[in-house]
Amino acid sequence: MQVTGRADHPVTGPHRAAALVELHHGETIALTPTGSAKAVAGDDAASILAVLRKHTAVIEESGSVPRRARVP
Repeated sequence: MQVTGRADHPVTGPHRAAALVELHHGETIALTPTGSAKAVAGDDAASILAVLRKHTAVIEESGSVPRRARVP
């Protein structure tokens, strides 16, 4: 699956992932456990990744992705 950053087609890959993103579109979500919250938008890769991290098991991230804060 790939996060595209496009508002009209925010993710490519499984239909269920796209439906999950659509379901949470417009909701406020925390970008990191200790960070700020933001509304989920199709053209915002950070908010899409936050939705996927919260509701699925993200196994690997590559490219220029926002990193999660580490809490000791």
